[in-house]
Amino acid sequence: MTFTKITEQESKYNNLDSMSVNEIITNINNEDKLVSLAVEKSLPQIEALINRIIPKLKNGGRIIYIGAGTSGRLGILDASECPPTFGVSDNLVIGIIAGGDKAIRKAVENAEDSRTQGWKDLENLNISQNDTVIGIAASGTTPYVLHTLEQCNSNSILTGCITCNHNSPISLTAKYPIEVMVGPEFLTGSSRMKAGTAQKLVLNTISTTCMIQLGKVMGNKMVDMQLSNDKLVNRGVKMIMQELHIEQSEATQLLMKYKSVRESINHGRK
Repeated sequence: MTFTKITEQESKYNNLDSMSVNEIITNINNEDKLVSLAVEKSLPQIEALINRIIPKLKNGGRIIYIGAGTSGRLGILDASECPPTFGVSDNLVIGIIAGGDKAIRKAVENAEDSRTQGWKDLENLNISQNDTVIGIAASGTTPYVLHTLEQCNSNSILTGCITCNHNSPISLTAKYPIEVMVGPEFLTGSSRMKAGTAQKLVLNTISTTCMIQLGKVMGNKMVDMQLSNDKLVNRGVKMIMQELHIEQSEATQLLMKYKSVRESINHGRK
């Protein structure tokens, strides 16, 4: 199969350094508009992976994102938002980045080139066949991700990937690849832009769909969210008011008593 690194191809815009601010931001926005359309074309691949993940989650499995650089950070971002949004354990969706936690803020030299560290990182999490490992790499070639997925396949662990090149090594390795073809970046090779945006959209789609299927949403409400600040408490009160058609004072009393939007609604209906 032919593999072309579209993410590294020359930008279709020339002389960026001579553009006005308006020209720069307009052209960036025009490119960004293409991202959701590219994700739309990948929906069958996204659906196929999610349909395999859900039974494993219901059987006690986890989703583990693994990547380097921007891709790794995006996985960590999505994973870290699941507990406060859906009230799940921080062990249900996990993000791993090449170079460890210090690489979240600052690049760790050569970390993405390791062919063995990714699997070691998974072993430290007691990886099992109930888990799903999703490799994230815009290029589809990152050794840290590629060789980890190979090890997962050898150990009968479900593998997926999110990449922005067709027929990349990672796409051909993952059992359920997701390829979002966003095309060349506005700034040549800067895959933190369109490719990163595409990866974020796909990650949001995977985690949100899985949480809904696990029953972590009631109607269209985040009824299991953690009440960790005043904004979320106020949001919870409003949810209870809307669902039970009661006044704010009564909704507040329920929430203070049960410490959960879901439990407040369930008890308020009795």
